Amino acid sequence: MTTAAVARAARVLHAGGLVAFPTETVYGLGADASSTVALARLYAVKRRPVDHPVIVHLGDPDQLDAWGRDISDDARLLAVSCWPGPLTIVVRRNERRVSDAVTGGRDTVGLRVPDQPLALDLLREFDGGIAAPSANRFGHVSPTTAAHVRADLADDVDAILDGGPCAVGVESTIVDCSGDRARVLRQGGITLARLAGVLGREIHEAGDGEGPDAPGRLAAHYRPRARVVVVGHSEAAIAAAEDLLVGGARTGLLAPAPLPADLPSGLEIVGAPADAEEYARVLYRCLREADDRALDVLIAVPPAPGGIGAAVGDRLRRAAAN
Repeated sequence: MTTAAVARAARVLHAGGLVAFPTETVYGLGADASSTVALARLYAVKRRPVDHPVIVHLGDPDQLDAWGRDISDDARLLAVSCWPGPLTIVVRRNERRVSDAVTGGRDTVGLRVPDQPLALDLLREFDGGIAAPSANRFGHVSPTTAAHVRADLADDVDAILDGGPCAVGVESTIVDCSGDRARVLRQGGITLARLAGVLGREIHEAGDGEGPDAPGRLAAHYRPRARVVVVGHSEAAIAAAEDLLVGGARTGLLAPAPLPADLPSGLEIVGAPADAEEYARVLYRCLREADDRALDVLIAVPPAPGGIGAAVGDRLRRAAAN
């Protein structure tokens, strides 16, 4: 059933406004993907470079052909198996439907159907594509609650749909299916193992700078104000913390549980997630908490790199980049 809030949000989109809404990954800042005026405002509010493409969210997997062209067998397999879900599929764009304002002038477009009831209600009520990067200023920490959106964007967004905390917590996996062979442009909520199971073969990750431009591939991204230092294990974290605390830096630790018993005095525990899935759910909340606590440095120990742990490690490395 369509709620009054969803109906109002759809009207805001039709009028060229901006709506923040939850997905299973992070909150998105949505605009009518067919309106160049709305898209211009979206880029301005995000402070996003206009040549950096945005993902178009759809309400049904059957809309793949309406927004793309020359759809490959890999793209169709992935859409059937993983939509709705945290997967963005990059295909050749349908020029009649997708403007340069969405793609930054490129011939490809990223499409996805989110697996979140409120997002799907909005997409179906709106009955069109919603261009939606994360609902924060460009390059900063992504939001996983409506409160994060309000803190970042305030009155720059016309409506916010509150769907509670995001279930996955890191952005969608992006797979480029615009060429002869599918490849991963960004790891995220769908694991490489799941993709390989769908396609019946191993799928490789493109290096930075390879393949079409896609969201979240800049070397420095997802950054809090606190300096992030990534180390490989808890012993290295203790050594780094001792040096920083001696130097007078207010220092925090984000590391998988169980934490060592001999942590230095004065080290603030920001998070100790029990597994990689929990680490992904709390990652952006913890990065924001580091700023809320006015930490100078956050030392982060990534989870094991298998499964969604690879996406968490990727986000931490980009948060730590200069």
